[in-house]
This record gives sequence, C-alpha cells and structure tokens, in this order.
Amino acid sequence: MPISSLKRLALCLTAPFCLMLVPDAHAQQVEGIAAIVNDEPITTYEVRDRMRFILTTSGIQPNEEVLAQVQEQALRSLVEESLQLQTAAEFEVPITEEEVDDAIADIAARNGVTVAEIQADLESAGASIDTMRQQLRAEIAWSYLVSGRYRSRVRVSDAQIERALERLLESASQTQHRVAEIMVNLPASGGESEAEERIAAIYGALERGAPFHAVAQQMSDAPTAASGGDAGWLSSDQLRPQVAQVVQQMPVGSISNPIRVPGGFMIVALADQREGQVIEQFTLQQVTLVNSQINPESRAALEQAASGVDGCSDVAGDFSSVPRAIVTDLGTVGANALVPQIRSALSGLDNGQASDVLETGAGLQVFILCERNLGGPGVPQADEIENQIINQQLSLLARRWLRDLRNGATVEMVGDF
Repeated sequence: MPISSLKRLALCLTAPFCLMLVPDAHAQQVEGIAAIVNDEPITTYEVRDRMRFILTTSGIQPNEEVLAQVQEQALRSLVEESLQLQTAAEFEVPITEEEVDDAIADIAARNGVTVAEIQADLESAGASIDTMRQQLRAEIAWSYLVSGRYRSRVRVSDAQIERALERLLESASQTQHRVAEIMVNLPASGGESEAEERIAAIYGALERGAPFHAVAQQMSDAPTAASGGDAGWLSSDQLRPQVAQVVQQMPVGSISNPIRVPGGFMIVALADQREGQVIEQFTLQQVTLVNSQINPESRAALEQAASGVDGCSDVAGDFSSVPRAIVTDLGTVGANALVPQIRSALSGLDNGQASDVLETGAGLQVFILCERNLGGPGVPQADEIENQIINQQLSLLARRWLRDLRNGATVEMVGDF
C-alpha cells in the first residue's frame, strides 16, 4: 500500500464529515488490512467501525490524541475477540444469533432504551451495530469457554470462605468507599510512555465530560471494565495503598488524577461514602404462649420444653407438649431490631439453644437461637462469598489463558501503532 491503511484511517477520522460517514458494503470490500491473526484478517473498516462504536458508547470527544488511543484500543479488542472466536470454533462452541440478540436487548433494558434506539444512535455516528454484535458474540463465547475449561477445577474451601468473611467484616467496620476504576496496564515490554499516553487521553476525555462508566467499559484494562469500572464498596485496607491515600482525600462525586500503581496507572471515581457498621445477626425461631393461655401448668410445660431444645430442625415437635403454643420462624434479625430484653436473653446462648421463658407484651415467649453471625451493609452471605471467590479465580484464569493465546498466536500488525 503506498499509504498505510491505518494512517488513512486516522486522517479520515479526524475529519468531521468522515466521522458521520456510514460506509456501504462496497466500501467494506475495498478496505485494507489492519492486522492478521492466525491468517484471519482484521480490516481497517472493522477498526474504524469499532472506533466509532467506542467513541459513541463512551461519550469521548475525539481529537488527534484521543483518536490515536481509541485506534489502539479498538485494534487490541478486535485481536482479542478474533482469538476468542477462533478458540470457540476450535472447541466447537456454538453461539447463536438469538443469544446475541438477547444480550443486546438486556443492554437496552438496563439503559432504559430500545434496541432500535441503540442502532439509530450508532448509525448516526457512522458506526454499525455489527461491531457491537461481534463484541458480544466474543464475550458470550469466551464465557462458555472459560466456564467449560476451568469451572470444574475451581474449588473453594470452608477455610477460604471464613478467611474472606473475616476480612470483609473487618473492613465493614471501617469507612466504606463506593469506588469505580479505570486501569491502564503497562505494556508487556515494560515501557511507561505508551501507558502514560493512554491514561492521559482517558483523563482528558473525562475532564471534557465523558461518562466515567462508559469510558471504563471501553478503555479500562481492569476486570471491572464489564461493569463500567464499578468496584463496589471498599474500605481503605481493600484499596491499593497509592489509591487509598488519594481516595481518603477525595470529595464524593469527584474523579482522581491518574495514579501510578504497580503494573500501570489508575483513575478512580468516588461515587459515595459511608461509615462502617458491623451488626450482630440472629437466625431465630420464636415460641409464643398468648396471655389468654397462660396458667401455672402451661408455664411449667413451656419451661420444660425449652430446657430440652437441641437445635432448630423440629421446634414445633419440641413444643408439641405445650397446648396452644405458636411457633414462628423469624428468619435472620439484626440485634438492633430486637428489644433489649430479647438481646439480653440471647447473649449467652450457643447455636441450637433456647432462651429462658420471657414475659413480653405478647405473652410468654421463648427464642431459639439457630445461628449467630456478624453482618453489616455490603457484607455478603457465605454462598455469595463463595461465588465471588470462584468468579475472581475464573477471571484470573481467563486472563492467563487469553495471554497464552496471544503469545502463541501469529499476529501481524499492518501499519503504524
């Protein structure tokens, strides 16, 4: 080619009229090659289409510097997607168009728009919904591949769950920060200048008003990119030290400057903040003898039955000797929702034990402690923690696999990057 296809692409995209141009089918046929991945070409049309998709969905205002970064991101994504889809074909993983349609419909529903509106927005910016379908097709295929390859190998022990819960409870007692993140990794070569240019372009786009979640989704290298960078509620101890130092000084609603961290650069947004709170929680069953049924014999029967309780598996059977006793499953209740009298009665109990008979406004009551644990805002249950650990391990394995695919592939870049 007398002029690099990618140079022509960049020149075309810097012209306002070219940003609005929707190439027709003939234009696709005469496009040059941007890269070759294991003998499969990626055309400059596909790169241009993906660039417009990124610009449209992220809200980034294009300038010469931004376009260079978006071009690099677009090509990187297309190369990875090509590897993912090639691997899916190798393992005969079928991806139906209905699955892709459902994924687009889900995105539209989450954003409160219709699929037709998404397509119209893309077309108005000169982008095709085909590039969105390609991205989703690769995501679905990769999800199937990773799950099929690794899910049965990932094991989470009770000890891992307990350690994770202990860490979460400790952090839950500290100030919590709702953080979103954008990560730019250092390139494999280890040079910083490329990563510095990328993070500077991203920060410039954010300064000009581009939505953080959309930029993160398209430009971040972090695993949280798929969720728009949302890292959830975190204590300072759960953040990287360099990030924690910055976040502690940020007002809610602000965005940080780029932060140098091991392995790259980060930008964080502080969406909200709250004081930590750990609450003792009780899983309870309640036995009530209403006032009209109380007499010396019924009280004695209630006390006798309570003394013999050993667990929550058959509370109704344990109190079957108490006429008119009402058994109620209270589920899990926070200590702050219980009156002092009941909290005091539960304080010395082990799991499976019953309290003394209490005189309350409802009559005579006995409370059986099925389980006691600690919880608080954002502290998940054991099954949720297990799923989090599994997903973290799968994410790590997926990144390693994709890296190995890239290292083992023949990828030829055509043009300047």
